[in-house]
Amino acid sequence: MILGRPDPRRVPTAIKILVAGGFGVGKTTMVSAVSETRTLRTEETLTHAGADVDDLAGVEAKRTTTVAMDFGRITIRDDYMLYLFGTPGQERFWFVWDELAMGALGAVVLADTRRLADCFPAVDYFEKRGQPFVVALNCFDGLMPFTIGEVRDAIGLDPDTPVVRCDARRRDSGKEVLITLVEHAMNRGATPVGTMS
Repeated sequence: MILGRPDPRRVPTAIKILVAGGFGVGKTTMVSAVSETRTLRTEETLTHAGADVDDLAGVEAKRTTTVAMDFGRITIRDDYMLYLFGTPGQERFWFVWDELAMGALGAVVLADTRRLADCFPAVDYFEKRGQPFVVALNCFDGLMPFTIGEVRDAIGLDPDTPVVRCDARRRDSGKEVLITLVEHAMNRGATPVGTMS
C-alpha cells in the first residue's frame, strides 16, 4: 500500500453469497439496492403463457422475473469483495441453484410474511446442503403481521438460525442482513461448499 492507495498487485478475497427465496419476494430488489456496481440481471417479461405456473397473488404489479440470476458486488475494505448472486424464484428454474450455490459462504433467504410458504423450498435447500443461511423478512410497506418468533415456529427453523426484518429496497437494511449472515457463517466456522464457480 502506497500513500493510502490499495496495492494493485493484491487480489482481494472473494466471498460468494446467495440471495434466495420465493417468486416475487424481492431478491432482485435487494441485490440491486446493496450492489456498488450496476446489477447484472437476467430478467424476462412475464407473459400470459406463464399465468398457470406463476402465482401473482400478493405481487400483482410484478411485470418481470429472473430466469437465471442477478449479480452484484460490494467491496469491504481493499481485501474483501462480496459477490451477490440472486437466484430465480420459480420452481422451473431451481436447477440453476446447484451451480450458483457452489463456493458460496451462505445464503440470505428472503421471505414475505404474506406468502410465507414460498420460502420453505429455499430453507429446505440450504438445510440439506449444510450451508449457513439467515431468513430475512422483507417487510413490504413496513408491514409485519407476525412476530419473529411466530415466523420461526411456522418455518420450523433451528434456534441458531438468525431471523431478521429488512426492507429489500433500502441499502442500509440489506447490508445489515449481509452482516448478520457473514457473522452467522463465521460463528459456525463455515467454509464455502464446493469451489467458486
